[in-house]
Amino acid sequence: MKWIVVAILVFIPVYTYLTLHFRRPGPSFNPYRDMRDRADVIRLLKAGYRRVSIDASRLVDDDVPRAASAGAPAPGGLPDELRKTLVESPLLPLEVNSVSAAPTAVAGIGYSIALTYTIPDNKRQLSGAHLYERTGEVVIVADFERLAGGLLSRTREGAALLEVPPGSLKPGTYKVTLVGERASRSWPLSVR
Repeated sequence: MKWIVVAILVFIPVYTYLTLHFRRPGPSFNPYRDMRDRADVIRLLKAGYRRVSIDASRLVDDDVPRAASAGAPAPGGLPDELRKTLVESPLLPLEVNSVSAAPTAVAGIGYSIALTYTIPDNKRQLSGAHLYERTGEVVIVADFERLAGGLLSRTREGAALLEVPPGSLKPGTYKVTLVGERASRSWPLSVR
């Protein structure tokens, strides 16, 4: 019995030291997600798109700041080429009800977009957003995630603020589309 105790007392510190010393920094490898993301990047580059993660935050109160542009209604759903390119389609809001964004931006300064949206049920929550840029076209996708268990969002309507990082858009003229399943919003953007 004493040899078992000695073996345990020797093994645990050695194992702990080796694990902590040689552990990979950052998040651990998640095979499905990491391989899907890698495939998405390769397919997006081949299709001519560039993906940028943008900050998305839900507004505490439903007071959406008003800017110079309200965005015009556009058909719902991802553009065909982008939909075919993505490995897994993101969860979209049912409708993008309104958008408030400036019609001009400066390349070295962040760009803010305020929006109101409707989700199909109370089992979704805003989790982030991505910007897909291609020559003259910008598609913004607000990503939603399913709520686990018995959790529910308070309402089906919501408001969010999307912050495009500085330097994400090159100078030029773009047609920006903020995508919803049934109804999207679109507006022209001039970046200097």
